[in-house]
Amino acid sequence: MADASKRARRAVYPGSFDPPTLGHLDVIERAARLFDELIVAVAVNADKKPLFSLQERVEMLRECCAHLPNVRVIQLEGLLARFAQQMGACAIVRGLRAVSDFEYEFQMASMNRQLAPEVDTCFLMTHQHYAFLSSSIVKEVARLGGDVSALVPANVEKRLRQKFAPPSAGERTEGENHPSTGDM
Repeated sequence: MADASKRARRAVYPGSFDPPTLGHLDVIERAARLFDELIVAVAVNADKKPLFSLQERVEMLRECCAHLPNVRVIQLEGLLARFAQQMGACAIVRGLRAVSDFEYEFQMASMNRQLAPEVDTCFLMTHQHYAFLSSSIVKEVARLGGDVSALVPANVEKRLRQKFAPPSAGERTEGENHPSTGDM
């Protein structure tokens, strides 16, 4: 049997990352320092309608994490606890922004512990600069034309601008009113 002390300490950081924020990247960078290998697992959340496809989110995170040699970004389908076991992870990393996150995260950690007792959950408090930050807030600010450059990595900001770019004049749908162009 292999000596457990010589085995790589691998952790999984799951999330929908729609879109990835600087708060996510803060947790990724800190977790990458704590573990030999960090797997960023991009999940499908059935309760949410994503702005970005699963593949787009994986691509954005791979770009964001390119400077971290011990970080892999892959898709997560199915139960997180089972996925962590299959990956040989010793821990699941979760970021906490505020006390309000704790109750939900505690429930999830307890269920994961029930399903995979050998996998611990590690909570990392996000940097105070990002305590207010969520992907939902970022999407809303970007949708309304606000500046999100201090909230997301540059590659994500670019993709958000592309998603929320106003349609060109030729792309208007019939019946739309455009007061700025005189259509009433």
